[in-house]
Formats: sequence, C-alpha cells, structure tokens
Amino acid sequence: MILRQFLHADPVGISYLLGCGGKATGAVVDPVANVDTYLREAEKAGLKINYVIDTHVHADHLSTGRALAGAADAQYVLSTRADVAIPFKGVNDSEEIQLGNVVIKVLHTPGHTPEHICLLVTDRTRADEPWFIATGHTLMIGDLGRTELAVSAEEGAKDLFRSVQRLKDLPDYLEVFPGAYAGSVCGRSLSANPVSTLGFEKRHNKAFRIDSEAEFVRFMLNDIPPAPREAARLRALNSGRGTEAA
Repeated sequence: MILRQFLHADPVGISYLLGCGGKATGAVVDPVANVDTYLREAEKAGLKINYVIDTHVHADHLSTGRALAGAADAQYVLSTRADVAIPFKGVNDSEEIQLGNVVIKVLHTPGHTPEHICLLVTDRTRADEPWFIATGHTLMIGDLGRTELAVSAEEGAKDLFRSVQRLKDLPDYLEVFPGAYAGSVCGRSLSANPVSTLGFEKRHNKAFRIDSEAEFVRFMLNDIPPAPREAARLRALNSGRGTEAA
C-alpha cells in the first residue's frame, strides 16, 4: 500500500494520497492544496487517482476536491447524505471502495456536519483486518470536531456522541489519521501530532472518553470558539451554492 500524508498550514488541514501500487489505483482524501500537488505525488508513486473523497462539506477552507477530480478524470465522492448542488458519487454507510488490494470502507459519522464520513482502510497484502481510519474532523488528535457549523451545536453534539460510540467499538490498535491538527479552527484542544491510535485517544482524549450523552453534550457546548469568519460562505462554495466573491 502507498500512503502519503500532506500537512497544510494555510489553511490548516491534512490530506492524504493512498492506493495500491501493484494495481496503480488510488484516491485522495480531503484535498486542500493546488491540484498539481496531488497529481505530481501520484505520478511519482505510480498511481492513477480514481477517486477524490471529501469526508464532509468543509467550512474552514475551500476544497480542491472537485477541481482535482476534474484534472485527474476521477470520481468526486461524498456521503449520499450530502446536501449539495454539484455532481458527485454518493457513498452509503458500510459501502466499500476498491483500490486493488486496498479497501476503503465508509462509516457514516455525523456530528461535525450531518454528512460526515470516516474511512476505514484495509491493506489486504498485510492482513484482512483494517490498518487505519481516516477520521476527517470527527475525531482529531486530542479532541473532537466542533458541532455547530452546519446545524445547532446541541443537535450536532448528539449526533457526534452516537458517532463516537461507533469509533470506540473499533480495535485499539487502529491508527488514526485526522483531517486537521493544532491550529485548525474546527477543534479546540488539538495536538500538533498528526497521527495517533484509537487506544491512545480512548485513554487521553478528554472528549472521546466521555460515556454519558448528557455529559458529552454539556462538554461540547462549553467554551465553543468563535466560528471561522467565512464559515458559511466557504460551506456554500463547497456545496456549489456560493460565489467566489466575498
């Protein structure tokens, strides 16, 4: 399996290139940078980008997902629950995307946004069990994603609590590859470390540890930071319902 992690500073975010070298088929997850960044890395790795996946409709940056899908002649992928005005390939909960020996299983994890998905990744050349999970802005290192950018904070928190239970049921050994790190406006106590394991987060991530729904909602609604200045406009742009002009 080929895996590349891209740490972006302006805006703060993390994207991924992954795929099967033997079958030369790959995907990009949550692209932030110029499309050439991913096209060059895919070429160097010997991969054809077949899918471009956004884990959710972003509100903190302008996604380059659609542009990259067009440039790579790839399918642009979102959850079937995404309320957008753009063409995309919709994926359902538990649906699998095949990349040769690499399999991406979709997990519907609403909370940060209603359409959010996580991606459970297996490399069948190594094992039949999953290797890692790309968690977008659901679970980040040190905290969880804020819940009020697309719905009310309380409704989002209740959805996120249920999503967190799904992640807690996964094996502790799974590596966690999030969609952001310290400096992102989409979380509060984020670590500068861009990778962890589910076991470590279960022990040391305060929000992730909470088992009571009422306590969890109170925690998520406490000290919510100001919304990103252009959050609504960026989410509209990424949904295909906005214009580039501020």
